[in-house]
Amino acid sequence: MQDRSRRWKPRLVDGMMNEGAWSGVLEFPIGGRRQKPRHVGLTMVIDKGLGLTEFGDLLEVAAPYIDFIKLGFGTSVFYPAPILREKIRLARSYGVEIFPGGTFFEVAVLQGRLELYLKTAGELGYTFIEVSDGTINMSLAQRYDAVARAREAGFGVITEVGKKDPRDAVGEIKILNLMATDVEAGADYVIVEGRETGQGVVIYDKNGVVKEETLELLLQGVQNAERIIWEAPQKQQQQALIMRLGPNVNLGNVQPGDVLALEALRVGLRGDTLRAALKKDLQVKAVGEI
Repeated sequence: MQDRSRRWKPRLVDGMMNEGAWSGVLEFPIGGRRQKPRHVGLTMVIDKGLGLTEFGDLLEVAAPYIDFIKLGFGTSVFYPAPILREKIRLARSYGVEIFPGGTFFEVAVLQGRLELYLKTAGELGYTFIEVSDGTINMSLAQRYDAVARAREAGFGVITEVGKKDPRDAVGEIKILNLMATDVEAGADYVIVEGRETGQGVVIYDKNGVVKEETLELLLQGVQNAERIIWEAPQKQQQQALIMRLGPNVNLGNVQPGDVLALEALRVGLRGDTLRAALKKDLQVKAVGEI
């Protein structure tokens, strides 16, 4: 296997395009974008089955703009062990955290194998775990215990709130309570469910349009806005959240091929947000000030 960890890795310095073809030529139209290492302005990519070559190419080009990679759903189980270990190692060599999807965790809970799941994840090299109940039902106590057990096993924890099926949808108050409980239990970040489609779930209607009233209720009630990751697989959703919450909003379920396009949206190098910046409509503020 080719060792990409020793190859050239691009980076950004002080908001300037650095070590690239345009280094020192242009400044970003929208300032204030946080660079890695960072705790806000996160981008989480969903990987539904990239091979090592594609995965390595993604990291080689876009690692400075990726904070987390989720191996979606239960896809982690289908990789040959050497390839999975290499993907995990490669991601971490580029300063990107990687974790298995929440549905995989839910199956482990259903089958009473959480301890074995955590043990195996650690042996494979994962350092983060997602705790969710998007399909199954867990009591607050069970959820709290799962977060605590993952922390005790040495993992960083990302939880997820919201149901995958619109027929099982829960209200904003319950979502806010889950967010608070998860953070209290030790979660590093909380994902707001958006699925890979971004349709008919939590803050999105059946057409993928942001439900402003729902979003506003969650923003008004959340206590740790900088620890919320909004799943936003569609460009219109990413744009809407950047327009509302600024360039350092945490966004998830980003497709691998959309990472650079999203970063362009964040900094005003795409017509939609450049126009807003020129009209001074973009609310550029720290996430914690929302």
